[in-house]
Amino acid sequence: MSELKDLPKLLLASQSPRRKQILEDLNVPFEVINSPYQEKPEDVADLLPGEQAAKLAALKAFHASNLYREGLIIGADTIVVMDRTILGKPKNREDARMMLEMLSGNCHKVITGLSLVDAKKFVTLSHCEITKVYFKKIPRRELEYYLASSEPYDKAGAYAIQGLAGLFVEKIEGCYYNVVGFPILAFGNLLKEAGFDIFDYIEQGR
Repeated sequence: MSELKDLPKLLLASQSPRRKQILEDLNVPFEVINSPYQEKPEDVADLLPGEQAAKLAALKAFHASNLYREGLIIGADTIVVMDRTILGKPKNREDARMMLEMLSGNCHKVITGLSLVDAKKFVTLSHCEITKVYFKKIPRRELEYYLASSEPYDKAGAYAIQGLAGLFVEKIEGCYYNVVGFPILAFGNLLKEAGFDIFDYIEQGR
């Protein structure tokens, strides 16, 4: 195990409350920071969905890392893909309805790009995690109830598996935490690739 005092600070360049909660539940010490990066379509033009998520995660982390001389900056970007259509966060209720009707009774992919930037060494590591999610056919009553809640409106694909939409999920193939927005196994592997052990951080956080 590494010396705890030698561990670089973890800096989460994401305002997602779900990612924050996952790291807190692991007892991993970290700070939430803002990334100055603003997403632009031309930055990911002609890339496959997984490549898009990975690049956006890297851009978020890299731009945030310019504000720090040391530390490990974590970037993440989650998208939902139905066939070849990327579903982002819905603009309004009708947009959310359209997305959920597309997902109803079908299998889709949740893709999270994860990036780790060592601000001191100028090293960037990235990973793309993919999980298949199978939805049941959503009854009209359940759809209307869900749309009337606050859940769909700040989530890619207009749903959160850890909330009411868990009732729509028949099964998943892959990492559950990836669907929430932060694949913890992949994160641990990225840390190991960077030369650190996630259990050292957990130990430090207790």
